[in-house]
Amino acid sequence: MDEGGSRIRRRVSVRKRNRPSLEILFAAPTVAELKAGVEEEEEEEDKEEEMVAGSRRRKTVGVQPVENCDSEEDMFGDYDSFAENSFLAQVDDLEHKYMQLSENRKHDADLATADLCSESIKHNKLSITTIGSFIELKTHERTKNQSGHEDVSIEPGADLLYELPSSQVLYFENLQNSSDLGDQSTKERDWNPSSHKTVNEELPHNSIEQSQQIDESSSKVRTSSDVNRGKSLKDLLKNTMTGNAKAQTPIFSRTKQLKENLLSEEINVAKKTIELSSDDLGPFYSLPSKVRDLYVQFKGIEKLYEWQHTCLTLNSVQERKNLIYSLPTSGGKTLVAEILMLQELLCRRKDVLMILPYVAIVQEKISALSSFGIELGFFVEEYAGSKGKFPPIKRREKKSLYIATIEKGHGLINSLIETGRIKSLGLVVVDELHMIAEGSRGAVLEMTLAKIIYTSKTTQIIGMSATLNNVEDLQEFLQAEYYTSQFRPVELKEYLKINDAIYKVDSKAETGMTFSHLLNYKYSDTLKKMDPDHLVALVTEVIPNYSCLVFCPTKKNCENVAEMICKFLSKEYLKHREKEKQKMIKNLKNIGSGNLCPVLKRTIPLGVAYHHSGLTSDERKLLEEAYSTGVLCLLTCTSTLAAGVNLPARRVILRAPYVAKEFLKRNQYKQMIGRAGRAGIDSVGESILILQEKDKQQVLELISRPLENCYSHLVQEFTKGIQTLFLSLIGLKIATNLGDIYHFMSGTFFGVQQKFLLKEKSLWEITVESLRYLTEKGLLQKNTIFIEKGLTQKDAIYKSEEWFQFSFHITKLGRASFKGTIDLAYCDILYRDLKKGLEGLVLESLLHLIYLTTPYDMASQCDPDWMIYFRQFNQLSPAEQNVAALIGVSENYIGKKASGQAIRKKVDKNIVNRLYLSFVLYTLLKETNIWSVSEKFNMPRGYIQSLLTAAATFSSCVLHFCEELEEFWVYRALLVELTKKLTYCVRAELVPLMEVTGVLEGRAKQLYNAGYKSLTHLANADPEVLIRIIDHLSRRQAKQIVSSAKMLLHEKAEALQEEVEELLRLPSDFPSIEKA
Repeated sequence: MDEGGSRIRRRVSVRKRNRPSLEILFAAPTVAELKAGVEEEEEEEDKEEEMVAGSRRRKTVGVQPVENCDSEEDMFGDYDSFAENSFLAQVDDLEHKYMQLSENRKHDADLATADLCSESIKHNKLSITTIGSFIELKTHERTKNQSGHEDVSIEPGADLLYELPSSQVLYFENLQNSSDLGDQSTKERDWNPSSHKTVNEELPHNSIEQSQQIDESSSKVRTSSDVNRGKSLKDLLKNTMTGNAKAQTPIFSRTKQLKENLLSEEINVAKKTIELSSDDLGPFYSLPSKVRDLYVQFKGIEKLYEWQHTCLTLNSVQERKNLIYSLPTSGGKTLVAEILMLQELLCRRKDVLMILPYVAIVQEKISALSSFGIELGFFVEEYAGSKGKFPPIKRREKKSLYIATIEKGHGLINSLIETGRIKSLGLVVVDELHMIAEGSRGAVLEMTLAKIIYTSKTTQIIGMSATLNNVEDLQEFLQAEYYTSQFRPVELKEYLKINDAIYKVDSKAETGMTFSHLLNYKYSDTLKKMDPDHLVALVTEVIPNYSCLVFCPTKKNCENVAEMICKFLSKEYLKHREKEKQKMIKNLKNIGSGNLCPVLKRTIPLGVAYHHSGLTSDERKLLEEAYSTGVLCLLTCTSTLAAGVNLPARRVILRAPYVAKEFLKRNQYKQMIGRAGRAGIDSVGESILILQEKDKQQVLELISRPLENCYSHLVQEFTKGIQTLFLSLIGLKIATNLGDIYHFMSGTFFGVQQKFLLKEKSLWEITVESLRYLTEKGLLQKNTIFIEKGLTQKDAIYKSEEWFQFSFHITKLGRASFKGTIDLAYCDILYRDLKKGLEGLVLESLLHLIYLTTPYDMASQCDPDWMIYFRQFNQLSPAEQNVAALIGVSENYIGKKASGQAIRKKVDKNIVNRLYLSFVLYTLLKETNIWSVSEKFNMPRGYIQSLLTAAATFSSCVLHFCEELEEFWVYRALLVELTKKLTYCVRAELVPLMEVTGVLEGRAKQLYNAGYKSLTHLANADPEVLIRIIDHLSRRQAKQIVSSAKMLLHEKAEALQEEVEELLRLPSDFPSIEKA
């Protein structure tokens, strides 16, 4: 077309006048263009809202605009047919005019038409080229190079389909989606003249060969192409226009599309950056700039600390080496881990596992990251308590972030290894890595990490902690680099208090401390007797304007200290946020079904409360929320708070250098004082350790000595450690003979430390003994190969590997124990109990099933109140008493124990204790009121809730145990329902709401009473509305609840879609019938 020549346009509404040409729409724009486009589009849309969508007009060459065409009339106006005098005929005539161009132009047009119509989609290589491409023909460089003539430039306005209805745009979007948008070559193809490529450069190799064949027979091509081009274009336009007539016009947000394109482009750039290991990290540490915006929006983080930037840009991190990093509490360790996790999920497209020490921290992290998952397109899945699916659901497109406790993380890794999916896990993050030295939980964590290292060389491991000392051993075990810093966002000042004097901890001083000042507080004689440690003086220096934590040695001491402080606080403290404290008391009553702890009733009006495991999780959560928002200014708590949720304070006071009756460890001390100083709020944090003269020397050693070393507990925890490890190694076929198992053990944390952990026996002897124990217990079977004739099995055990070798395979009982993650000390007892239950399973009530799922380890620690036991026993129905008789506990025995009589008949104490705990759980499931059960059995509310949580977890384990043994098929359906009841223990209508992470019973009741009765209701809720109608709900919590609900809803929808696709998918083993 000549410059200034006539232009043909599709008729469009006034609202669509600014839609760009398809060339611009489908060419991959640069990031800068996209950003600019978003801003321009937003301005244009504001203007367009003021305009009325007028009559549609169609302009043609030398033709006046037609009359208005209503949306319900024929969209083609006067052109009511596809006859020769139609609009399409004019298009055809226009095409014939193009045939009169130079031979080179004509030849190029033929090539472009043929290739774009047939090859671009067929070969799935080119971006979808629009109809406008037929006019422009993309021959700018080709014509210039071959004939020396300048190509005639076509303005965007001259495009045949310059402006389109929404349905037409969606039509081309569908074509675009069928092409390979991930191909890097398409990203380079924009409409900047400097980046133009010839048609041959963009076509795949076979298309180029085809074009060369056309060159050789150009005359034939010209003869046929003149007709075919017209026909193909006419057919395409016919089909498109007919489709437009039939299709509804959807709402099409250009702004939204540009924003999505921008995010997609940045993710692609980040992917390419990581693949090339470039120094240019992209918008935000190889992540889209949207991630940075989300951190500002959700967490208020605008800039990273210098150490965080340094850590993220370490060569070891860029090269995906394993990493351990250590900083003081509150230093911002978690943010680094989150950025690395997002890189793995978004850029490398791999799943991620994050292991945290406690259920409460898992739920807190799920709530915090669900918002990111919704915005960035990945799943956040909870693996804690009885929650979590093994193996995890294999997602179709989106990747998953698994957030798990130590035990659930181990089960997850086992299931991934078993299904051959361990390499899909790109990154494992371990918070509180020092937990590897803590008993059986540490042994489980060590097993998990050792299996990952042994089975997947591509999975990166990141470990972080505030309290690590012997890092070299951990580095050798994890094959990791190490980064450390002493950075703290708020300065921490440590003090010691002896009598009335306050001393500052000073490492440079000879004694380790220097005198600071004397307490200046007037004490009455009564106050001196009640408060000899001057706690009232210490806390009133900071509250109520600032927050304070007082760590106490025992739970009872927490309550006593809280009450004592409140007795001596002035009435002025009652006025501080009085209405909010009244609301809080009301909420606590609602949670307790009208009950309220008398101590909290007296202390909360003054802004003080106690916090320990004797409270229910609902009560603790409400107290934590109130403290975080400043409604409460003082918490008296046990040491568990320091290792749990993050509740910082201006001042931290340690009531005594003891935890229970044990003297404080350096690690515990560091964690407690680490809570002092709130980033962004306080300019300084203070810690004060109160001590007596008798403890002075020990305390001076405590503050000066290094942190305790981490030591492996793999062998020390026999049944939960090394034996469980060997059973899983053989069950997963990671190692099945003595040599391989020994080799695996050498690579564990224990293997690294064996020189100073093993004194009496060698690692080889311990390995052989453990395997022998598992074999004798019926969990393994061994095949023996005798190399030397005459060598007995007894002799062979102690010979070296070259003389004797064992080959093992797992038995059915062993597999059931391994799959159910049953403590091997109890697996044979569980089997016997389940077997005996089959002989006379009582199903008239839940009592028998509850007994079978009551945790063995809690029964061994139980000390029944025999009078209560006897009273509850007498209230049982005949069927329930039959359960007790089947188990082997008689009323006569309980009666004699209650009256203190001597008993000659020997009864298993563990069975009796376990039945007592079963009574507690059974009563709780019937009444669903912890307060009333607590009073009936004279047990702390928190203990009853812990028992319930442990029973739900163990019930899930027993279910997996039964699934592996056909003889226990009857238990499978029964235990699924029981596990659900134990997990939630609420009225049935509240269960859907409690599936949402962070929604406990009290909050579920509030939401249900406000009309939010399902997961869908919560997912579609407005956080601002929730804040108004739900008492004591902060904006952050409301947003997290809605995000968690959306995430859960998306997960369920995705699982259903996957199930549908699986049903419709052609089986891989479908028989093929050969044609005759």
